[in-house]
Parts: sequence; structure tokens; C-alpha cells
Amino acid sequence: MTLTTADRPATAAAPTSDDLVARAAELVPLLRRNAETTERQRRVVEENIEAIQAAGLYGVSVPSRLGGLQTDLTTSLRVSVELARGDGSTAWVSTLMNVCSWMTGLFPDRAQQEVWGEDPAARVCGVLSPTATSRKVDGGLVVTGKWGFASGCLHSQWAGLGIPVVNDAGEPIDQGMALIPMSELSVEDTWYVAGMRGTGSNTLVAEEVFVPDHRILSVTRAIGGDYPTEHQDESLYRSALVPVLALVLIAPQVGLAKQALEIVKSSLAKGRGISYTFYEKSSLAPTTQLQVAQASQLIDTAELHMLRAAGDIDRAAEAGEYLDFATRARVRADVSTIARSCREAVDLLLNVHGAGSFAEANPMQRVWRDLETGSRHAVVNPEIGFELYGRSLLGVEEQITALI
Repeated sequence: MTLTTADRPATAAAPTSDDLVARAAELVPLLRRNAETTERQRRVVEENIEAIQAAGLYGVSVPSRLGGLQTDLTTSLRVSVELARGDGSTAWVSTLMNVCSWMTGLFPDRAQQEVWGEDPAARVCGVLSPTATSRKVDGGLVVTGKWGFASGCLHSQWAGLGIPVVNDAGEPIDQGMALIPMSELSVEDTWYVAGMRGTGSNTLVAEEVFVPDHRILSVTRAIGGDYPTEHQDESLYRSALVPVLALVLIAPQVGLAKQALEIVKSSLAKGRGISYTFYEKSSLAPTTQLQVAQASQLIDTAELHMLRAAGDIDRAAEAGEYLDFATRARVRADVSTIARSCREAVDLLLNVHGAGSFAEANPMQRVWRDLETGSRHAVVNPEIGFELYGRSLLGVEEQITALI
């Protein structure tokens, strides 16, 4: 049985963007309490997942006609920032599952109904890299492969996985993303890392899994804004593919930098001094004041770049236009600027907080490791982002990646 909007019971007015951000902020104390357990267990504790689900925050990218909230990208990013103020791993997993739900909204209605028709609360994880083999059969492809770094795979019911699309002769003709139920996949426990330990970003495995044609999205066409969804009136699912996929990766980093600033300010408020100096209160030292101010400005810079980029994406989608190439290239550079600014901010805050930052009992060390790990995602690579933007600015036609 599938559900339409008419089948669903009447509900109260949809929450505003600020309402959803406030809900995320209310969860920060819980996520902080569970951060150590999440890291130790190498997966987000179920209490966090259930609380975020209860707050409706896994519905931000799900179509409203299928029980979701269908907000804009700006709202989704602001929610991610707040969650990362609580815990980086929880925010990362939640962000990736939400963006995979958004990608599911680009598929044909038949595929969307299979994901959410029976279960509007279904969550989706995903890996874009086509690390698999495909075999053409009647009505679809048979897929075998392994996909590493599958954030959210321990909490999802579906997975969107990169595959080569082949013809009858087995020749690659496209790159696709296949929607596959988690019940048809296995999970290899491979996630042993220094940072973002709690994300449980393990390896997904498929052995001769049949994927029907309607559950295969052409990534090549999607990069240019050609989405197969029949619901062309839904502006959220007109958003530009690569800018969305890149921008979501840095929202947790902004939240982590904010968390670091809060930790340092709280510590300074307790009147701690500077060891081996005459400063009985570190907050009275010009070096402390300058570094905290500089860190705060860097975090503001990161957030302002994030919101500008999200606003550009949202406005183009609302207008029914696909974001132009120059702006898409700039968004890749924005992502680079945000990652670099957050890392520099936390580095300054570590200077202020001192060597005690690295005590295992101090949450600063986890923030630092999570940020250093998350900001090294391949799509976030600052040098790559700046190079492709520079080529765009200078009119160099040959680019270094299709992901723009």
C-alpha cells in the first residue's frame, strides 16, 4: 500500500525554519552527554537517533506528500550546525542521511513510493563513488560491489550507491546511483579511525543484487540538473546537485567550531589562569582576547559563506532555474573557505585552551579530531575547490572534475 497526501491525517501547521533549528538546539545537551558513548561504541547511540527522529529532523528533506517536511537547504544546514554543537558524529550521520533523502526525492515517484510509501520515517544512507560492477538484465541491472565510508548505514533502511551503468555488451555508458534496500546488503565493520569515530561509516557489500531501472538515477544527467522526478513543482528537488552534496559536508564543521568556542568561553568564565605567567585570569590577557576574537570571526566567516551559498541554491531552485556554472564553481570554493576557516578557528582556540585540551576527558580533543577528519573529505579538499573556481574565474574551459 502506498500513501498520498490525501491518505494522511490532517496535521498542525508545518514548523518554520526557526522552529526546526530550535528543536535541534534543544537536543544539544543530550548529544553532549552521549558523545563519549557514541565514540566508544563507534556508532551513534540509539537515544540520539530516536530523539532526532521524534523532533522531526530526519524529515527535513523528505517530500511533504510522503510525510516529510520538505524544507529548503538553508534550514537543513542550520539544523546540522546545531546538532554538531552537541556531537560531531551524530551531526555527520544525520546530515548525510538527510542529504541522501534529498537525493531520493530526485528519483521517479515509483522509487520514492517504495522508500517512503509504507514507512514515511525511512532513512537513507549513500556513497556516490561507483565502486561496483553491473550486469545488464531485463528491467534493470544486477550489481556487485563494495562501498566504503557509508555514513549512516547502521541507522538506515535504504542505501543510494554509485554504480556503473552498462549496456547489453557490458560496456559502461553512464554513472548511476542505485537505490537498494539495506535488507539486500551486508555491512563490513571497517570503521576504525582517529576522528568521527561515532559515525559508524562502515563498508556496504552487494552480491548479485537486482536493481530495477526506476531505482537507478543517472548521476551524469543529474549534475546538469536533469532529474527524473515527475514532481517538477517541488522546488527543493530542483536544487543543484553538486553544490548541495558539497555544502552539506561543512555544516557539521561549522557546528563543531561553535562547540569549541563554547567550551573555551565556558572554561575562561571559570577564571582559569595561564600557567607559568602572572595572569591569574586568562580572560584578562590580550593574547587570549585576540585569539578568541579571531576565532569567533573565522567561525562567522565560515557560517556566512555557508548561508550565502545555501541562499543562492535555494533562490535558484525556487525560481525554477538550475544554478549557473560560475556560481556552482564558487560554491565549491565556498566549501573550501568554510573548512579552512573552521580549522583555523579551532587551532586558535586550542592555543587558548592549552595542553589540557588533549586530555581524554576533555571534549575539546574530540571536537578537534572530528573536525580534522571531517574536513578532509575529498569533496571538501580546499586546494581542489580553489583551483576549479580559479579556472572558472579565468575562463579556462578545461576543468579538473565533473563535480561542479
